[in-house]
Amino acid sequence: MLDILILIALVAGIVLVTARWKVSPVLALLGAALLGAFAYRIPMADILSTITTAFGGTLGNIGLVILFGTMIGVILERSGAAIAMADALIKLIGTRFPNLTMTVIGYIVSIPVFCDSGYVILNSLRKAITVRTGVSTLATSIALMTGLYATHTLVPPTPGPLAAASELGVENLGLLIALGLPVAAVAALAAMLFANRFLHKPVDLVPTEDDDEIDKSYEELRAAYGVLPKAFPAFLPILLPLVLICGASIAKIPSRPIGEGVAFEVLSFVGTPVIALIIGLLAAAALLQGNGKLVSFNSQIDDAIRVSAPILLITAAGASFGAVLAASPLMDVLGGSLSGLGIGLAVPFLIAAALKTAQGSSTVSMVTTSALVAPLLGSIGLGTEMGAALAVLAVGAGAMVVSHANDSYFWVVSRLSRIPVATAYRTLTVATAIEGVAAFATIWVLSLVLL
Repeated sequence: MLDILILIALVAGIVLVTARWKVSPVLALLGAALLGAFAYRIPMADILSTITTAFGGTLGNIGLVILFGTMIGVILERSGAAIAMADALIKLIGTRFPNLTMTVIGYIVSIPVFCDSGYVILNSLRKAITVRTGVSTLATSIALMTGLYATHTLVPPTPGPLAAASELGVENLGLLIALGLPVAAVAALAAMLFANRFLHKPVDLVPTEDDDEIDKSYEELRAAYGVLPKAFPAFLPILLPLVLICGASIAKIPSRPIGEGVAFEVLSFVGTPVIALIIGLLAAAALLQGNGKLVSFNSQIDDAIRVSAPILLITAAGASFGAVLAASPLMDVLGGSLSGLGIGLAVPFLIAAALKTAQGSSTVSMVTTSALVAPLLGSIGLGTEMGAALAVLAVGAGAMVVSHANDSYFWVVSRLSRIPVATAYRTLTVATAIEGVAAFATIWVLSLVLL
């Protein structure tokens, strides 16, 4: 019982210092790892090596994947490729179903681009479609927000799912992508159905603020990028890595569908996540235009490094915290308790949901939950490769539940869409709860078939 109380105190401490006192999650997680090591009486000679080995090992396993994935996202954002993809989808789907259009656009754009950035980029497009179709701002805001959110927490190469996969030992990212895409689609569509309730519901918007980003029209936004890339080159940096990673996963299944010759070796190499993302980065770099291509590329790479550095450190610090827990007697206690409950995938989902709701960050929730759950996978019936992949998705589903005042994404959406805070709680927050629960329900159904 004491071991469990220590865990509760450590997790509560992480939430308190990050949410209330705004302490960096990196320091909070490393501090929890150090305090936990002493509280669980890990030999002093082993404490430092336990923390540093997990920290460095995680950076080595996943660091380049997160870095290159972030680089692709930044270039897609700055080159206008995200706008080009949105234009192409509007031509394909049309504006007859505005919520479906916004959901699909968000779903695709957020695979490499952070959901916060994605909403900022696409908000002018959302406003243009809203005006053109005569529907409510509230409806299209919910649809775009949840479309972006779905793939942000469920589909690599977004950092959250990558971090969870690394911590839970899922090396087959192709399997995770193949499962995550349909789960994210179901979650996004569930939230879209909720958004449809507000298609013609008027809402009193917050008065216009003196903010260029809010007031910029879609036409002005497009003009700011100059000549936009064509649709196919815009989609290529996303599709190419996904196809290569999934192709390598198919090639490696036991039946070896393409044999074990040169084709197998080449596909296995280019389908390695790091190599696949490097190829995607080259495709993204081809989107840059003008005489200053090299300067622009270098500038955007520098920005991507700044964006990815905190995520890398949070992921590594979470791994250190998890390593301390794995070395403690707590895992035997929890393993025995949870195995008897028979709730399996509900464990990572509920822990991630509790942490997300308490401290606001989906990434911190996913990293911390994965660290807690990793040593328990066998005890809760998820010790196989498929079980671990479903556990990653359950963590991602929990990390959506719920977005409210302590989540920066909540404020990005409500502010740019001019939705009053009280209305945002009743709509945006509820939509993320529906989305997370729908995702978990889909994962649970998959588990009945796949486990």
